[in-house]
Amino acid sequence: MGSPPLIFLKHNIIYLKVFIIFFLTSVPNITNLRPNQSLATLKVQRPPSLNSTNIVSSLETLSLDGHFSFENNHHAAKDFGNMYHFLPSAVLHPKSVQDISNTIRHIYEMGSASELTVAARGHGHSTQGQAQAHQGVVINMESLQRLEMQVHTGKTPYVDVSGGELWINILHETLKHGLAPKSWTDYLHLTVGGTLSNAGISGQAFQHGPQISNVYQLEVVTGKGEVVTCSEKKNTDLFYGVLGGLGQFGIITRARISLGPAPKMVKWIRVLYSDFSIFTKDQEQLISSENSFDYIEGFIIINRTGLLNNWRSSFRPKDPVQANQFSSDGRTLYCLEVVKHFNPDDTKTVNQSMENLLSKLSYIPSTLFLSEVPYVEFLDRVHVSEKKLQAKGLYEIPHPWLNFFVPKSRISDFAEEIFGNILTDTSNGPILIYPVNQSKWNNKTSLVTPDEDVFYLVAFLTSAMPSSTGTDGLAHILTQNKRILDFCATAELGIKQYLPHYNTQEEWQAHFGPRWKVFAQRKLAYDPLAILAPGQKIFRKATRTS
Repeated sequence: MGSPPLIFLKHNIIYLKVFIIFFLTSVPNITNLRPNQSLATLKVQRPPSLNSTNIVSSLETLSLDGHFSFENNHHAAKDFGNMYHFLPSAVLHPKSVQDISNTIRHIYEMGSASELTVAARGHGHSTQGQAQAHQGVVINMESLQRLEMQVHTGKTPYVDVSGGELWINILHETLKHGLAPKSWTDYLHLTVGGTLSNAGISGQAFQHGPQISNVYQLEVVTGKGEVVTCSEKKNTDLFYGVLGGLGQFGIITRARISLGPAPKMVKWIRVLYSDFSIFTKDQEQLISSENSFDYIEGFIIINRTGLLNNWRSSFRPKDPVQANQFSSDGRTLYCLEVVKHFNPDDTKTVNQSMENLLSKLSYIPSTLFLSEVPYVEFLDRVHVSEKKLQAKGLYEIPHPWLNFFVPKSRISDFAEEIFGNILTDTSNGPILIYPVNQSKWNNKTSLVTPDEDVFYLVAFLTSAMPSSTGTDGLAHILTQNKRILDFCATAELGIKQYLPHYNTQEEWQAHFGPRWKVFAQRKLAYDPLAILAPGQKIFRKATRTS
């Protein structure tokens, strides 16, 4: 592409200035791929450049089951992050995988004559413009939802689904067979292709690994427009490359997801700690225990008034009298959240198992809160909160999220600085923190994690209030995020960003470390013109104006 697009924010001129300064001081130094030349610009034949009118006309000539829209595409220039707005030239609404293949092949065959790039957009839950394509083509992957889901029961059950299918729909369909995927995200209104291009992580990951460790087979459209079926035994390099590959090697159009028996109910428990080291010790003990809980997460609570009273709407205290005497005001507390699956006919056995697990923990006794809810209600819990925010007009606001994988050996150093010196008064949103076992993660995928047996996910899920110039404003939160990133770099904690966002190829190389060479080779093999996923800012398409 030529010069990068402008980034703009609505409502507040202060935010506009902040982002223009930020962007102009970090213009990507991104080139394309060529073997043995340190990613120098790819040399291609350079036919005359096509203007935008010719580009649109050429797309209109394609024979499709679906259709393009060339106007009123502002929705494709927005995402959950609500900070980056890159307007595409066209949006493809595919009704078949062939629509996607034909479009990408057409752009590939145009070579450097056009600056067109392609981004696959699922439910629009990216936070940094990753699923946008400035003056390119955005593919509305949810248009593929109508492709029928196929549930296969038996000794090794699985479900075949469209890459544009939402996980919440997969849950409802598989439950009809008494089955469900083993690994989830906390929010289920996301597409399969979107989460598998990153990792897909929730409280089940300590036991089953992320979603990318629970896939048997993929159908992928590469950057050449080729439709390829891949698995652990067929087209293996592409299979592992696409999983966690940030959309760089192909668009996931179909996936075969591993299933397991689904419970009917869950016992949902929260307890509090005032000491971080005891909190993490108990978390680590639980993820290494046999017959542990089925879901283990945690979060940080900073200066929350009336915390336990707020829990009463969904949970009941084990000891109401002691709970009434507990105060969270002005304190930093650590919440352990765990779940045990059960069916009504094995309640007694599950209660005994749960009591045994809790007896080995060192939480504050007065803060034990419990709830019993249907399995579906627990898994879809975040959507309930989402609807409440939408009703209050607090959903379509900036979400400058920051996510890390932190090595177990450095989690105390991380917490001491972040929660002791940087985030002291408020967090502007949930802060998740919980450990996972590296052994459950397939290291052949493109995802990079710390090189330790146990590492923590730490997620700062912040929200910024429009027009605010205070501590809940975007400028303040971005400054805070930078302080966190700077500390991690200076202290050499060995962290890795999850859902990473960088502005230069040098930063991406540092992120991937020794795995960068393989990542770049895969890009050359499957998307040599760097057509796919331009919003990640990893590679840049070779064009006449490059």
